[in-house]
Amino acid sequence: MADEKTNAKGDKKPNFFQKVVNFFKNLPGKIAKPFKNMWHELRKVTWPSRKDLITYSVVVIIFMVFMAVVIGLLDMGSTALVNLLGSIGK
Repeated sequence: MADEKTNAKGDKKPNFFQKVVNFFKNLPGKIAKPFKNMWHELRKVTWPSRKDLITYSVVVIIFMVFMAVVIGLLDMGSTALVNLLGSIGK
């Protein structure tokens, strides 16, 4: 009995093969748990109405077009500045 390992509860510690069996026995539950949690969280979500979704999408598209124009103007301005400085140096 001196060579038997016990944990704090006095139970025998599982050996390597018992750990392997327990791992494969618990594997399906460990794989399914995140999907169950995701499903429960998705049920709590308040989804936007069709009207809200269209409104939000239009706002995002308008903002993207605005930012594209601003970045394009900045790019054209910096290109013109570099060309001007390059022509002065010649």
